[in-house]
Amino acid sequence: MNEVLRLYPPVTAQHRHTIKKTNIGGMSIPYGVDIWLPTLFFHHDPEYWGDDAGECKPERFAQGVSKATKDQQNAFYPFGWGPRFCLGQNFAMIEAKMALAMILQTFSFELSPSYTHSPSLS
Repeated sequence: MNEVLRLYPPVTAQHRHTIKKTNIGGMSIPYGVDIWLPTLFFHHDPEYWGDDAGECKPERFAQGVSKATKDQQNAFYPFGWGPRFCLGQNFAMIEAKMALAMILQTFSFELSPSYTHSPSLS
């Protein structure tokens, strides 16, 4: 789910207004400035996600959200972050999982006749 939210965030940009002097990434932002956080840009930036940033690779999040980016930077925020994150985030995630479970119930899975079970510890 996280990889899908990274590639297709529910909101492509988020607006913030500074209420005091703020420091973001070494840059000083004065009071009263409007800031646009381009979610779509950060979620597709190779600087944070690697050269394969445009590819769907769910294994990026195998060790959790905090370790998904290259340098463990906070570049994943499909629902915002901090005190102004989306209150519906948990509900949206549960709803998406339920919808996926309902869709998968209509499918049946079977092993290929050519499949050979051969587990290994590599």
